[in-house]
Amino acid sequence: MAIKIDSNLTTKKLLPKLYRLFELSGEKILSLEKSCKPEGGTPVFTVKGRYTSRGWTEWTQGFQYGSALLQFDAMGDKRFLEIGRRGTVERMASHVSHIGVHDHGFNNVSTYGNLLRLMREGKIPHNQDEKNFYELALKVSGAVQAARWTKLADGTGFIHSFNGPHSLFVDTIRTLRTLAVAHQLGHVLMGEQDEKISLLRRLIEHATNTARYNIYYGEGRDAYDVRGRTAHEAVFNTASGVFRCPNSQQGYSPLSTWTRGLAWAICGFAEQLEFIHALGSRARESVDIIRVFTNAATATADFYLASVCADGISMWDTGAPNLHRLPANYLNKPSDPFNKWEAVDSSAAAVAAQGLIRLGNYLLGNGDRKGGGAYRQAGLTIATTLLSEPYLSSKPKHQGLILHSVYHRPNGWDYIAPGQKIPNGESSMWGDYHARELGLLLLREARGENYLTFFGGVQR
Repeated sequence: MAIKIDSNLTTKKLLPKLYRLFELSGEKILSLEKSCKPEGGTPVFTVKGRYTSRGWTEWTQGFQYGSALLQFDAMGDKRFLEIGRRGTVERMASHVSHIGVHDHGFNNVSTYGNLLRLMREGKIPHNQDEKNFYELALKVSGAVQAARWTKLADGTGFIHSFNGPHSLFVDTIRTLRTLAVAHQLGHVLMGEQDEKISLLRRLIEHATNTARYNIYYGEGRDAYDVRGRTAHEAVFNTASGVFRCPNSQQGYSPLSTWTRGLAWAICGFAEQLEFIHALGSRARESVDIIRVFTNAATATADFYLASVCADGISMWDTGAPNLHRLPANYLNKPSDPFNKWEAVDSSAAAVAAQGLIRLGNYLLGNGDRKGGGAYRQAGLTIATTLLSEPYLSSKPKHQGLILHSVYHRPNGWDYIAPGQKIPNGESSMWGDYHARELGLLLLREARGENYLTFFGGVQR
């Protein structure tokens, strides 16, 4: 492993850093709430420390209001509950019925799902009409997302990306949470002639095909088959339903690994393992489901840990074109976001850290003390890096919470400051949200509260 794991870290030892995170987080949310106007578009990433929009899809709006709800959960300040609830009611309805994207889990579980969870946990007062509202939104979201379906030659299928029916994104593994929540609420997708389509079945098929086509296992699939590597996009012939090739939109190439996509896979499969486990025998029609999900989660986790710097921070792509200009032993040292050649991506680290901790906890709960312990401690090691400078953003005028995030290097969308050759010093809405989600997971454990899951609001 390139990462140097601190085996002595515990969540209680991280408490001062976690409280500092949420102290700064509250300031950032209030700053954004003051400056962000709906007519200006959804905040996506920072430029010179101020959040700006980027018209593509509005996939980060749920992170904006969801962040306020996580802040309320962590610190109990009702100002943030009001920001999150008002934003959800006033701004999120279009995301519930959006038929053109693969981002329902990001937008709707982060908002309606968090509100439903907070009510179930007694952190906000029970109101039956409000509860019905949240549940209806989540039911519709799950069905709408599941309807974006491409059928494959073997009769299974996948939720296709906004690129079209030929496109399976690795990112979408984390939008399956909306299908899971809707399923738990007793919902199905209604098809032609009133066909009842199981949301759980579509979840399992999509995840299985992601594991099959977007993740490599070192089994000779092609000349670049390295165990744990991921392809951002798998491309299919829509006429025959046959796989054609890997591709990448936000990574350097189809044959290298975009590390945020890798992180989505780690976290997505880990949280789905937790969900399937919580379902019990109702979902275990085959042990193959657990085997496939575990194999995908551990392969991607191992590849991530072998490909990052000593402090657990990854470069933006494992095949980025100027990595050869870095010192030969750069992976054995702490990451350097101010190097001259290639950017790191702290948002990938924030997502991966949560995934590693969840995977570790899952394996520990199923008797794998060695593997589970290693993944969990790796996640805690990455967390302590993110909770410290130069990654934690402490300057009041900077609206971002976690610095040195990257959005889209191929498109050139990331801001590069004067005197710098690569993007650094900026934040992203998804990186900040997932740092808060990671922080809340650890904070609740340290305080002895209920274990945080995306399905906590609907767990039976």
